[in-house]
Amino acid sequence: MLVDQARITVHAGDGGNGCVSFRREKFVPRGGPNGGDGGRGGDVVLRVQRNLSTLLHIHNQRILRAGRGTHGLGSNKTGAGGDDAVIMVPPGTVVRDFKTGEVLGDLVTDGDELVVAQGGRGGRGNVRFASATNRTPRKAEPGGKGEVKELELELKLLADVGLVGLPNAGKSTLLSRLSAARPKVADYPFTTLEPHLGVVQSPNDEFSSLVMADIPGLIEGAHQGAGLGVQFLKHVERCRVLAHLVDLSSEEDIADRVDTIRGELAAYETPL
Repeated sequence: MLVDQARITVHAGDGGNGCVSFRREKFVPRGGPNGGDGGRGGDVVLRVQRNLSTLLHIHNQRILRAGRGTHGLGSNKTGAGGDDAVIMVPPGTVVRDFKTGEVLGDLVTDGDELVVAQGGRGGRGNVRFASATNRTPRKAEPGGKGEVKELELELKLLADVGLVGLPNAGKSTLLSRLSAARPKVADYPFTTLEPHLGVVQSPNDEFSSLVMADIPGLIEGAHQGAGLGVQFLKHVERCRVLAHLVDLSSEEDIADRVDTIRGELAAYETPL
């Protein structure tokens, strides 16, 4: 099942508190401050993993948290930093701030990373507050709060060739013949309800291949949402080439069917 949208809340880790501590050594009855800083909170990071093709694993996780930093200790010991929360996403993932709609990143290439929430800073220990007029400071800072964000993730498939056309035009059949993909094939409209990807191997070069996407059938008014058109059209944006399939056995006018698809593609607009 292709899950191409997900909404999640991410919590970066809070920073650890600074420490109030003083040296306690033999022959040093009134030692100076030695409280260490708190550790920094972990970030929330999105990272592209090329073998992923869906957001299903994220869709089922509503809240994702990074580790918090530990508190500072005496003897000028800094607390450990919190662990980052690294979330793997498929290539072609667009990340938006759900509340503002702002695009935070467009993750395309394997290994690309995006920090979507930053961890809180560690609080300073009391040694940081020592001065000529205050040699025994008894205060330390609390750790900073990690960022909390609500994100909307949207997957737009990456393909070399996108197959477009009216419902039941033969797109799934063609993909099943050219690749190892096995999309559902039947003789009624809207058999395909989600995009399918297939790898087409070159007959002349075993190391040369391309990715072909079977886009569900489009109908008139698709760019306005008819027949789930907007959900399907977004997947044609990243295709290098679009192959328009037309069923020549249909009694409807060929020119009208061609113009319908061209018109929907031309009318579709998206901010990214």
